[in-house]
Amino acid sequence: MRSTKYGILISMTLSEELQWRGFIQQTTLDDISKLDGDTQTFYHGFDASADSQAIGNLAAMMFDKVFIKHGWKAILLAGGATSLIGDPGGKDKERLMQTTETIAVNVANAEKQLKKIFGDSEFTLVNNLDWTKDMNVLDFLRDIGKHFSMTPLVQRDYIAQRIGENGSGISYTEFSYTLLQGMDYLYLYDNYNVTMQLGGSDQWGNCLSGVELVRKARGAEVNVITLPLIINKATGKKFGKTEDGAVWLDESKTSVYKFYQFWINIDDEGAESYLKVYTELSKEDIEEIMSSHAEARSNRLAQKTLAYEVTKNVHGEERAQSVQKLSETLFGGQDYKLLTENDFKELKTELLTISVQAGTELAQVLVDADLASSKSEARRFLQGNAIYINGSQLPLEKSTLDNDDFIAGHCVIRRGKNVNALVELVK
Repeated sequence: MRSTKYGILISMTLSEELQWRGFIQQTTLDDISKLDGDTQTFYHGFDASADSQAIGNLAAMMFDKVFIKHGWKAILLAGGATSLIGDPGGKDKERLMQTTETIAVNVANAEKQLKKIFGDSEFTLVNNLDWTKDMNVLDFLRDIGKHFSMTPLVQRDYIAQRIGENGSGISYTEFSYTLLQGMDYLYLYDNYNVTMQLGGSDQWGNCLSGVELVRKARGAEVNVITLPLIINKATGKKFGKTEDGAVWLDESKTSVYKFYQFWINIDDEGAESYLKVYTELSKEDIEEIMSSHAEARSNRLAQKTLAYEVTKNVHGEERAQSVQKLSETLFGGQDYKLLTENDFKELKTELLTISVQAGTELAQVLVDADLASSKSEARRFLQGNAIYINGSQLPLEKSTLDNDDFIAGHCVIRRGKNVNALVELVK
């Protein structure tokens, strides 16, 4: 046993931790406790059809990290070849094919994100394009295709739906995807002694293709564990979707501030399960957090802990601390004077920003910052005590923005409860 931030950590076996965190959907293992014997080598493939991984992929990475923590060797596979084909699973029509150049960029981006998120956790990166690009069609049909029966393949749900009545049909290219993924398992079994594949629940059929291929081609038993789809418990829909689309790990697609805000705004109902999936906090830590959260739900301790921990893992501790401070300042009543120039730099990516000189008329500032449609409306807001500078309500007699209104050359002007703009001081 050892101490943690919140109490005493009681160690769990791999199978116990996977079950506690909710990481097991399906498995070929007849007894999950078999995971607790000798450590093995697993592989987990990631799709490269997008130029960034999203938080759905992040759940898979956290799944992997549990195995690594318990001493397993990890092979992370970039789908440089399979992404050129496109997985038909969960699709009602064929997706647009992307160029080899686009996929190569996507793979490179994903590898950077993986290295950052896995940190000190050791793993080996491979790319299935390396062992498929030079294979000719006769080798593929003789060495791989001969081991697959058409009957179970066409009965898989996603294929049956596509070729059934009112289905859009499926090309031979897409139909072959599952054979390529099966070939990945065979290659990794032969070259890296991989005996376990991890995947998402939507990959169950494709994972079984690998299990069957290794059994038929090598006479060996290998296994699969799939991760359940993460569901938003409040809406019943796939977790990680917003009105703006997916929540990405690349800050150019989802800013660090918006990333943090996504997590801090989740519902109470899902907070505990998201802490288990998306952080490495121990069972004892999470139980302590949820106990404190239940005593004062308005403090949103579970959400704040989740937002900080996930943002730290994806974007680093410094950025996590900065957006945490910004969030506490804008919405939690923390003193604006604690903000630094770097904090305001972070805020510039989120708020409309204008530049003014000291002494500028406040009514004009409100118009320029889109906080009022006209100077007459701006004056009404000012007279109605609806305007705040750096969290403080303006006195009625104040009519200009002055030097002492700025912190590190910036100030935040707010109208009402949550309409904000950033003002930079021009010297």
